[in-house]
Amino acid sequence: MMPNPGHKPPGSGDRAHRPAILSQQKKVANWDEIAPPAPITSPLALPQVTDDELQRYADLVYRKTGIRISPQKKTLLSNRLRRRLRETGISSYSEYYDYLTKLPSRHPEWDAFLQEITTHETYLFRDELQWQWFRKKFLAEVANRQRGPMKTLRIWSAACSTGDEAFTAACCIAAELPDLASWRITILGTDIGLGAVEQARTATFGERAMRLVPDDLKRRFFEKLPNAEVWRAKPILTQMTTFRQHNLMDPLPERPFDLIFLKNVLIYFDVGSKKVVLNNVLKVLQPGGYLVVGAAEGIGDLLSEMTRLQPWLYQKPQESGTRLLAAGSSQSQGSFRAPLDLKR
Repeated sequence: MMPNPGHKPPGSGDRAHRPAILSQQKKVANWDEIAPPAPITSPLALPQVTDDELQRYADLVYRKTGIRISPQKKTLLSNRLRRRLRETGISSYSEYYDYLTKLPSRHPEWDAFLQEITTHETYLFRDELQWQWFRKKFLAEVANRQRGPMKTLRIWSAACSTGDEAFTAACCIAAELPDLASWRITILGTDIGLGAVEQARTATFGERAMRLVPDDLKRRFFEKLPNAEVWRAKPILTQMTTFRQHNLMDPLPERPFDLIFLKNVLIYFDVGSKKVVLNNVLKVLQPGGYLVVGAAEGIGDLLSEMTRLQPWLYQKPQESGTRLLAAGSSQSQGSFRAPLDLKR
């Protein structure tokens, strides 16, 4: 499946991933009214995109996100475009392309389009081996390194989709980090899709997304909503997390992070786009900090300045070149300082 560049995807099918485009438009004032063409035939009756249409859309997605859509994705692209045609009432791929490219870049239909094209499934505690390392080694190392009265931990979940990865990290921290009340914790989740970010902020997950959460952690840190197959994270987790929209092709104006997750997204970028994204990411990784990637990203040759610990784990040297040390200036608003009467 395709990724969410800004992504790691909704996925469960048992919860609404995106607000309807009409409801999004009601929230935004003063858009130029660019009405879609009146439908002539049902979008469901359309064949696949032509090779020319595939190339036009592929070029459009690449310009916006840095992601390449291969010719092998023709069927998938056609199916997802049909959903946008159905929502907008437009009857052909070419008319939708013309409609979309006339819209202002901040129009909600752009977000709906990119999220439709680039989403794939995600769930909590995906890639068990990585979370075992996070719980038993990384958090222990962080705890041993900081012993003052006020300690900090900063984590970035890049391409966070609906927040599954960010809340997995928060869950592990709440369960494993000793003396949690003395920590100021920031877990920032970013995604290119506004709908995904809004869903992440609800801190709710369907049964499928929760299927790998250990039972003891599920009982301690989540609550099941009445009359629904949905779980909601408790305040001890939501206070650690903050979410906002961000394109990985752009620099992130943030102070350095101790750990960055960049999983299962770069596999869809070409080499030029990968270099841009990695440069943006490494600029905000603390010297000595860790980068967690997908095992099949194919970026080893681009991380020659990093220490490779596992196929999916890299560490930035303590004494790194200036190109990797530049960082942004602003700070997330989602820092969490645990209350002194914390009950776990």
